[in-house]
This record gives sequence, C-alpha cells and structure tokens, in this order.
Amino acid sequence: MQRSDSPDWLNPLIGAMQQAQVGLLQLLHGLGLAGTVDGQPAWPWALRLSGENLLIDLGQARGMLWSLAAVATAIVLLLLVLVLRRIRLPALVLTALAALALLLAPWPRADLILVPAHATSFHASPTGFSVESIARGGAVYAQHCAACHGADGRGHGPLAASQPVWPPNFTSPLLWRRADGELLWAILHDRRPVESGDGARAHGQADRLSSDDAWALIDFMKARAAGQMLQIAGNWPYPVGLPDMAVQCAGQPARRLSTWQSRQQRLRVVAGSGPVQEDPRLVSLQLSPDGGNRAASALDCTVNDPRAWQAMALLSGSEQLQGMQWLGDRSGWLRALSRPGAQGWSEDDLVCRTDTAAKTTSGTGAVADGLGALIARMDAEPVRFIKGGFVH
Repeated sequence: MQRSDSPDWLNPLIGAMQQAQVGLLQLLHGLGLAGTVDGQPAWPWALRLSGENLLIDLGQARGMLWSLAAVATAIVLLLLVLVLRRIRLPALVLTALAALALLLAPWPRADLILVPAHATSFHASPTGFSVESIARGGAVYAQHCAACHGADGRGHGPLAASQPVWPPNFTSPLLWRRADGELLWAILHDRRPVESGDGARAHGQADRLSSDDAWALIDFMKARAAGQMLQIAGNWPYPVGLPDMAVQCAGQPARRLSTWQSRQQRLRVVAGSGPVQEDPRLVSLQLSPDGGNRAASALDCTVNDPRAWQAMALLSGSEQLQGMQWLGDRSGWLRALSRPGAQGWSEDDLVCRTDTAAKTTSGTGAVADGLGALIARMDAEPVRFIKGGFVH
C-alpha cells in the first residue's frame, strides 16, 4: 500500500522510472539487442532501478527528482549549444552550465536505487489472476512444492529440515514485495541447491515446470496467502485482486469478469443462494459451488464454475462461503467482505483499507445506508499498491 504521508509527486516519479525501463527493454528487444526468456523480453543487465527504497527515504527521492531535473536542464542546454555552435562564446557558456548542472545535482545513493536484477525482472503475468490459473497452480504446488514448503505454505514440509536454508513462509509479505518476474525467476531458474527426494538439485524447476505452470503457481500462492493473512489479521494487509472468472448473465453469452473491471465498474460477488437483490450501484454476481440451478438465482448474473468457489474460499481463508459477500472496487481490488448472517453492510466490512484517514465531506448530507457509506469510503481511499518498488 502507499504511505499516507507520501508527497503527490512520488507516485509519478516511481511510475516514470518503471515505464522508462520497460520502454528501454521493449526498444532493445525490437532492435534485436535483448533476447527472450520464458516467452518475454529478457532484461540484459544485472541491475535495475527500484523505487521501493525511495518510498522509505524521501530525502533520496527528492534527490532523484532534482537530479532528473538537472539532467533535463543539461539536455536543453546542450540542444541550445547545437543551435548556437557557430557562436563560440555562448556555446561554451551553455556547455559549462550543462556540466555544472550535472555536477551539482544531488544524485541519490546508487546502492539505494540500484538493486540486483534477473532476465525476468520485468516479466508480467499473462494469467489475469483467473480462477482457472489458481486451480492449476494448486495442482502444481501439491506436486512440486508441498514437500518443502508444506501444504499450508508456512515452510514446514517433510523435507524442510533437510534444506541448506529453511524454506520461506509464504504467509508473509514476501509475495507482495517482490516483482512477479523475480518470483518467476526463483521458481524456474534459481540455482541455489536444495534437497529433494531424489537427492540434491537446483531450486529452479525449469526442467519440470513450464512458464505457464510457474505463473499459475504464483497465482495460487497469492490467493492462499491472502486468505491466511485475512484469518490472522482480520484484514488484507496487502491488496488482493478479484479473480477473473466466466460469468453467465440471463439471455447473454458467457463473458469474463474482466470485461466489467475494464469498464471501471464496482462488483459484488454473493456466495450461494439467498435473499439478495440487485443494486444499481454495483454489478452483482451469484457464485455457485457446483454449477447449481441458474433459475434459482435472485441475480441476473451467475458464476457456476466450481473453481471460482474454490478460489474465493482460498482468498477468504474459509470453506464456509454460503452467504458470504465480497465487494470489488472500480480498479478490480477486493475491498470489503460481509460474513454469513451479517445484517447489511457497514464501513467495518472494509478489509482492504489504506492508511489514510477517511475524509469527511461537508454539506453533502448523511449517507443513506451502510452500503452507500462503504462505497463512499472505497472511492475516497483508492488502493495504490507498491509491488517490487513500483505502483500497480
């Protein structure tokens, strides 16, 4: 999440750093100067820029901002030198000013903004965090990972004690703090030795898993870790996306949930049957555990894929979903959870919240109901997710 005291210019600065590197990578790949790894352009250097430390040390962030301004100033001055190159004295003065701007710039510490990189550091997941991918990842995890990391992902599998380093606990911020591409590298290409039932081998499993398997595995681990942290802390300390799934609406062909998310619409998912009515402020979906009777739904749109039920159970850390409801905001983040038996919505149901105090609006009157108050709170506190040092 974003720090509440972060200045307004910090997110654009971090975003610009990310986009500049992605753009450079795409350019190099287009020119044939960067290869391909796991189906995507490979980062060719051992270091990359990271904005994560700039969030911690705002002094370094300001230094970075002023240094970029100095670079821009130097570029403008050098362009003027090219224009005025026939006039020797002004050209020399402008060149000296450009050099002085670069010399006096408050450059941030290199060890704070440069971090180790891998060929897959800028890879992006192609799965869309779908229920199909989560289900596939669960099967991959059970077959290839549970022996060391444990069935619950806490690092206490039967082979954990025999490892040179104890396996990490995935019920932690680890999956949210590292870039997805770096998680992919650890799964497929990490050369650290581990002990398996067949003897010592490298941790990376590129000889056993495809990149599609690895991306699905990442989705599954995120979903399960989110549910475990919800049970431990009572909220989602890190943002969780509403999984993509197939939706069937009355009189229409099946469509993906992502089509509504792309239109910036709020979504409500209701588990099981119950006295739930449509609400014009939301797109409401009825979730069935086993492809239940479409005619029994009180809502126009239903999800009948058992994998969707299983995915929401993972995210919620509970198998008892009947009557549970979730709200997703306009950006596709899961924000609120109503437990079975709850009487309506309230602001207390917000389980993914920012650390910014809610702003009160004067002169607008009282909010009509609990759901209205909750929606107003969600809209007033949008999620700004920092992952791998960059805003998502």
